[in-house]
Amino acid sequence: MQDKLRWHQSEKGNRDKAMAGEPAAALMARNTFPTRWAEIMERMQSVQPEAYARSRNFVDGKVTRLSPYLSRGVISTKDVLDSLLARGLSWNQVEKLVQELGWREYFQRVWQHIGKGIDEDIRHPQPGVRHHGMPIAIQQGETGIEGIDQGIESLLKDGYMHNHQRMYTAALACNIAHAHWKQSARWMYYHLLDGDWASNALSWQWVAGSFSNKSYVANQENINRYTGTHQRGTFLDTDYESLADLSIPEALRPHGIPALDTQLALTPIPLINPELPVMVYTYYNLDPRWHADEKANRILLLEPSHFQAYPVSRRCLKFAAELGKIIPDLQVFCGEFSELQAITGAAPIHFKEHPMNRHFRGKEEARDWMCPGVSGYTPSFSGWWKQAEPKLRALFKP
Repeated sequence: MQDKLRWHQSEKGNRDKAMAGEPAAALMARNTFPTRWAEIMERMQSVQPEAYARSRNFVDGKVTRLSPYLSRGVISTKDVLDSLLARGLSWNQVEKLVQELGWREYFQRVWQHIGKGIDEDIRHPQPGVRHHGMPIAIQQGETGIEGIDQGIESLLKDGYMHNHQRMYTAALACNIAHAHWKQSARWMYYHLLDGDWASNALSWQWVAGSFSNKSYVANQENINRYTGTHQRGTFLDTDYESLADLSIPEALRPHGIPALDTQLALTPIPLINPELPVMVYTYYNLDPRWHADEKANRILLLEPSHFQAYPVSRRCLKFAAELGKIIPDLQVFCGEFSELQAITGAAPIHFKEHPMNRHFRGKEEARDWMCPGVSGYTPSFSGWWKQAEPKLRALFKP
């Protein structure tokens, strides 16, 4: 949902050129998410930034499919930036991709600054809220809007939804059904393999108008254009002026609170060598290169309190566990940090900085940032990008 631009109709031709000749098998392969390190690196190095810029808004566009690895901390925005730099590309070739990576970094900085404040309306109360539930038709993928329902089907089946379909879903829930954003955002986060609470919650708030100056809506013509559907006669098949006065469609009126629960398995007490440091990995840090050249106790900590507050699906946990296999000798411990601390005794604890880790104790280490010199809080992405863009542009050849 980080795409904030509407394309003109004329850009469809560019998309068609970018996609021409790509076999169906390749398209299917891009919808899967391998968990072997070599395959992840190959995916990062094969990103086509110019084709991405031309076609990313279309559901069959050449998007990077790197988001699950960025969200789980396997790679960073800096890794992607370094990969582009190593290929000797120009700023004009990479600008749009780097800007979209910037949205992710910006959302992380907001989360760093206000912490759990991102769980509530940030800049304004969401306008037009009728209830704090979630339309049941969206939960079931039965909204009647094919381009949205197809995205929901993909989300429930594979844990992935194209960015534009995420925006459409949020617009439908918040600005057509007039539901508050939070329950629907939690539902989407629950199912997403690339679930990052900052990117998810703040994007929903951007669409809903509580983290922006204007709510986002899309009509049927727009949805047809970018999802490849050909629907007519739906409740969205109207102009944008009429959408502003649209009554809540009958299909979107039933609502409720989605049942979201994470079941963590019982795990054995980790074996700790007291002479070695303890490297604590989390759902947000599965970086296999982190202190890889050092001997250490390596523990993936899955805290019940964390997943009670921010539940994820079994599929998401399984995906994280598979990524964890890249890290040699990683032990999984389902328990609270205080329990792990008691088990490790005097062994020094290391962890990466993250808003979800503020209760951790030990040596906190910085994350890798694409633009480390632009930190702190800015109330809008444009303000952050104004500072970051010159620094990033200077790294590339003209």
